[in-house]
Amino acid sequence: MAISARPYPRVYWALRVLGSVIALLGVVLLAGGGWLAALGGSWYYLLAGVGLAISGVLLFRGRNAGAGWFALVFVGTLLWTWWESGGDYWRWVPRLGLIVVLGFVLALLLPRLERPLSRSVSRTLAGALAIVFVAAFVLAFVPHGVTAAEGAFPAAVTAAAGAAPSSLSPADRPADADWAAYGRNNAGERYSPLRQIDRDNVAQLQEAWEFRTGDTPSKRWGAETTPIKIGDNLYLCSARNQMISLDARTGKERWRYDPKVADDAIPYTAACRGVSYYEVPAAAPGAGTEGAAGVAADASACRARVIEGTLDGRLIAVDAATGKPCADFGNDGQVDITVGMGETPPGYVSINSPPTIVRGVIVTGHQVLDGQMRYEPSGVIQGFDAVTGQLRWAWDMTHPDWNGAPPPGQSWTRGTPNMWTVAAGDEQLGYVYLPMGNSSADYWSSSRTAPENHYATSLVALDVTTGKPVWNFQTTHIDVWDYDLGSQPTLVDFPQDGGSVPAVILPSKQGEIYVLDRRSGKPLVGVEERPVPGGGMEPHTRSRTQPFSLYHTLRKPDLSERDMWGITLIDQLVCRIQFRKASYQGIYTPPEAGRHSIEYPGYNGGSDWGGVAVDPQRGVIVANYNDMPNYNLLVPRAKADAMGWAPRDDVRGDMGGAEGAGDPQVGTPYAINVNAGWRLPFTQLLCKQPPYGGIRAIELKTGRTLWDRPFGSARGNGPFGIRSGLPIEIGTPNNGGSVVTAGGLIFIAAATDDLIRAIDLETGKTLWHARLPAGGQASPMVYEVGGRQYLVIMAGGHHFMETPAGDYVIAYALPQR
Repeated sequence: MAISARPYPRVYWALRVLGSVIALLGVVLLAGGGWLAALGGSWYYLLAGVGLAISGVLLFRGRNAGAGWFALVFVGTLLWTWWESGGDYWRWVPRLGLIVVLGFVLALLLPRLERPLSRSVSRTLAGALAIVFVAAFVLAFVPHGVTAAEGAFPAAVTAAAGAAPSSLSPADRPADADWAAYGRNNAGERYSPLRQIDRDNVAQLQEAWEFRTGDTPSKRWGAETTPIKIGDNLYLCSARNQMISLDARTGKERWRYDPKVADDAIPYTAACRGVSYYEVPAAAPGAGTEGAAGVAADASACRARVIEGTLDGRLIAVDAATGKPCADFGNDGQVDITVGMGETPPGYVSINSPPTIVRGVIVTGHQVLDGQMRYEPSGVIQGFDAVTGQLRWAWDMTHPDWNGAPPPGQSWTRGTPNMWTVAAGDEQLGYVYLPMGNSSADYWSSSRTAPENHYATSLVALDVTTGKPVWNFQTTHIDVWDYDLGSQPTLVDFPQDGGSVPAVILPSKQGEIYVLDRRSGKPLVGVEERPVPGGGMEPHTRSRTQPFSLYHTLRKPDLSERDMWGITLIDQLVCRIQFRKASYQGIYTPPEAGRHSIEYPGYNGGSDWGGVAVDPQRGVIVANYNDMPNYNLLVPRAKADAMGWAPRDDVRGDMGGAEGAGDPQVGTPYAINVNAGWRLPFTQLLCKQPPYGGIRAIELKTGRTLWDRPFGSARGNGPFGIRSGLPIEIGTPNNGGSVVTAGGLIFIAAATDDLIRAIDLETGKTLWHARLPAGGQASPMVYEVGGRQYLVIMAGGHHFMETPAGDYVIAYALPQR
């Protein structure tokens, strides 16, 4: 009789399962919520845990009161979510998503309770919750966090309309059809005056040709290459520095030079951001001298040359027409930049950015492998003759009296700040602008010297005729956050007092954008020193203030517990507990050893090596940026040694991991463990709510935001490392820069969704996109040949960004008529 009284035993079993799940969820929230409340955090999780635990037990027994308790938690969660989140869509997702799903299942089972509710009530409630869930899912496809364009967009001003003449030398203004340097010119504008492709026809873009370099490393991939174009030739480098010339019309290979870079020379990433081009003046001595077999040696050889830096620390010059090494340059076409550095294990000294050539001097910095030791090879900046390869000068900041190679028996000062990214150059002034990094051992500062503290994380203007600093502007005082300057500066004519001033735009990883007089380094718009947190493990060395730009910042407000995220209440709760346990007093919270500290923004920016693009005609800056924290912990030396954390040259095999994850920092009291992006180990999702990246247009004259949008869709991202394929504009991490054109378009890849986009410069809306066969972590370029405009992107992927590896160079153009 007892069995026949329950005509639906299978459904009753489902009610028991649901009760068990809700009770288990309640126990988890009860335990974690009690912990969070004890840390001073939200009491919601504790109270919700109590309610859900009671609800689950009662539902397991088939009691109607279980549904009542669940309804109480549901309503309480709804009110709490509105109070904490307002209309912020991404905050609603973890707070209500799981509760709505459980409520839907419970609504279907209401007729199976001890005192059943009618099927019509059950269906009505289930239908309502289903509508809520579907509506929330649909809303995910609407971009959130958009700052729409307001007011008049700056109009283009041409010379005919009264624009002031450019302060750039003619040598820094390439032919309209060309892309002559990494940022199109040494000013780093990333602006093309071409307008064949515009807002009206960009949707017709199609693939014109594809080329494959054949060079894809199996580990640490990330070519980051931007080709250059001179005449009808494209010049580029592959991940391991193979120099290649392509026909700009067809993408067919014309020549290739392989410098045979070994895999053990790859530092953190096998990156070759580009090559440089130089034409020897007609009267220059030494061009076309005799050389070894296979080396260009006739009188006309190497008048035009392509120059690159390699991952194993060489400068190489080849004939732009043939690809043969220039016999008159160094030792049969190459120069070893590690001479004078002392011990340089493989991978410790690498050139991954194209050198900057100003007044016939090749100026190069180099990457020094981060985080290994306090006294790694020197960050010395060197200037070489572009014809002969002879060292003209070297700047070692601790030896300002040295003008050339180190005295016999000595070497460049070890552990000094380096410049790993792309410099800007001003042919008119004869200055090169160096975005400097930090001293070796980014997260420990007590052993740094006064010159290091003066020049680290600074923009330094060097006179290329002497190699001596003219001025420097520091963006971080005594940096222990790896806030080195990653972006190429951009030279502009800045509107001021009815005229214009030769200026440099300097973006930082913190998101600050500074405007400086490039002649003197003085700010043209205010910079304010503000108090910042002290303490940490070196309170005596922390600067009491840091500089903040009054012109513009990409940085968002400081984090709060409410910003913590996840796909459910559970992982959000874990992130909230981590937030409360960590040291965080806002930006510039110093690292600690006893507990984690939160670094926000993290070391990926703000702005990183993609830099910004500037439309000088309209007076608009385009900046794509990251918006993610890092979760850092200093690890005492004995503990790091016990875990086997050692410099790369002392470790067998590839340590792997993100930069800073288990870096030993030998020679300091602490190693460093960086959780880049602050991800949970089980879901692999970030603890901060979206968006994680954006793109913004800024009025050059005023610093006013013209529009701002999340940048990058969730196609390539998802929980547990699963690529969702969903075109939800969540705003993803991004590496690589943009191009802006006279056609009113922004071209950019960079995000983790493996797309290249065309964006309307005036509105920020995407007008066209194409799927790439690998990650697009590189800056595109634009050129014209044969009356046809092309857009080119390197799709090489990136290990840090977790995008697919590749070796593709792809060109797009309008259909031929």
